[in-house]
Amino acid sequence: TLLMAAIVALFGVVGAAIGGAQGMLVALVFGGGMNLFAYWFSDKMVLSMYNAREVDEAGAPQFYGIVRELAQRAGLPMPKVYLIDEAQPNAFATGRNPEHAAVAATTGILQLLSTRELRGVMAHELAHVKHRDILTSTIAATMAGAISSIAHLFMFFGGRDGERPNAIVGLALMILAPLAAMLIQFAISRAREFEADHGGAEISGD
Repeated sequence: TLLMAAIVALFGVVGAAIGGAQGMLVALVFGGGMNLFAYWFSDKMVLSMYNAREVDEAGAPQFYGIVRELAQRAGLPMPKVYLIDEAQPNAFATGRNPEHAAVAATTGILQLLSTRELRGVMAHELAHVKHRDILTSTIAATMAGAISSIAHLFMFFGGRDGERPNAIVGLALMILAPLAAMLIQFAISRAREFEADHGGAEISGD
């Protein structure tokens, strides 16, 4: 909560530097719009990017069965299950809430891991769903990206009424604001990953 508040506050500070109170308001409205879009459509975008295909119990019985068992243990609705035809081992969860969640895994990770290991991986991903980490990470990433974009626009197009910024101030803002946002985003990500490991151990019972 503190880290999320920090990244929102940084967004406001960058907005204020661009155009005072009005700039801060514009920055926050801009960020809110991006967050809303990401909240509703990030799952479809990431699944499409990976060319993921939805499978059922007939198409991937072992994988689907593991996800169903773990979802029941976690007290979650059954998420949609996707496979990605790729040798690189990877798995992730996406979706705006537990009722609209999806989990995906590559064919590579299914071939590489034992059943016990795969249960651990998917329990970790379902813990992300249970904790609503997809929403948290989406907001953090969107805020960090917006801060970076606004800082660069400020450097090249000026602040209030198109006034060109002082070169040193502009360069400092362009470098430090995105860096601070990125560090906060990484801290949020690490904290949520640790909790997903914790939750995954509880869900899998291992």
